[in-house]
Amino acid sequence: MASHSGLLTVMERAARKAAPRLRRDFNEVSQLQVSRKGPADFVSMADKRAEETIIEELRKARPDWRMLVEESGEIEGDPDKPRFIVDPLDGTTNFLHGIPHFSISIAVEDPHGAQGKPEITTGLVYQPLTDESFWAEKGRGAWLQDQRLRVSSRRDLSESVIATGIPFLGHGNFVEWNRIFGAVAPEIAGIRRLGSAALDLAWVAAGRFDGFWESGLQPWDCAAGILLVKEAGGFVTDYRGTDMAIERKQLLAANDVLHSRLHKLLAGALRNQ
Repeated sequence: MASHSGLLTVMERAARKAAPRLRRDFNEVSQLQVSRKGPADFVSMADKRAEETIIEELRKARPDWRMLVEESGEIEGDPDKPRFIVDPLDGTTNFLHGIPHFSISIAVEDPHGAQGKPEITTGLVYQPLTDESFWAEKGRGAWLQDQRLRVSSRRDLSESVIATGIPFLGHGNFVEWNRIFGAVAPEIAGIRRLGSAALDLAWVAAGRFDGFWESGLQPWDCAAGILLVKEAGGFVTDYRGTDMAIERKQLLAANDVLHSRLHKLLAGALRNQ
């Protein structure tokens, strides 16, 4: 049976402590108090309560670590220590509409990673409704509970299902997405948009999806998921094919063969802009 580090135990404990309230609130979604943060961008009381619980639990275990949290932003700490990157409810719109597809995402970024650059070293994506815990640690593989994960082995685009995020009111580049869709869709078996980038990437790591692309993602949306895909044997880059997916807010993930083929399609589509 796979065993993970004490740090991962801390992260999973925090997620699991926040989960019961999320499940209760999801079952009473019509009763939630909801505030408007921006066009089509809602923050529920459930989201805020989950964030408070996770911050509290992580602070107990690592009081001097920094945090980057979706709602609270940057939380100060020792700049030489790692940083938690937290999305307490990835898929808020799904949650508020009673759609059972959302997750908690927690990652750890080491400021002194490879080549002296910050690097994601630990990641957790937890689905409260299914009790699925996807986790990865650098060099130790990606796992679903105690089951080792591997990305899909498919080699033909014509047999592949690719996930994405679609621009919506006030968010995203419609022209860019339409160009990519027009290049990719005719070559593959299907495209899915389920509404939680963290879970989409976890599903790429698990081989449920064969690939994923999206732009405009924030670090808390994708940091844990990127590590999951890499540790499951996949490739994650920006649209230019470089290792700057988080910095450029462009993400393309798949196994080696499909990544190369998808990258050519994306590059061709964007070259014609």
